[in-house]
Amino acid sequence: MPIPIHKLRLRVLPGVFAYARLEPGAAAPAWAENDTFSLHMRTRSESCVVCPDKNVPGGVKKEGPWKILGIDATLDFNQVGIIASLVVPLAEAGLSIAPIASFDTDYLLVREGDLERAKTTLIAAGHQFV
Repeated sequence: MPIPIHKLRLRVLPGVFAYARLEPGAAAPAWAENDTFSLHMRTRSESCVVCPDKNVPGGVKKEGPWKILGIDATLDFNQVGIIASLVVPLAEAGLSIAPIASFDTDYLLVREGDLERAKTTLIAAGHQFV
């Protein structure tokens, strides 16, 4: 079965973000909280946060800076190919991304320096920015 191709409305969230690696089992630190976007993920082997780059204290291992693209829609968990519709053209353009899903929608982290190229690539693939 071919992967469905979706044409999506996207938005760029304000701010510049980073992934910060915490010690395994660490709780989300207060500095990671943000009204625009923050994420705390914990597994057996690591804890990490996605938060504003400027909030990450010195000495904390981080990766960034990233911009966040959000799908401007509430998605159904049964939809197939949503992320593929975005990541395939970006991968073909040689752009590194990090996808994140929330309950309602999906997000892509794109390196800040690649934002304009990512937008151009996604528009060429039939997506639009609002």
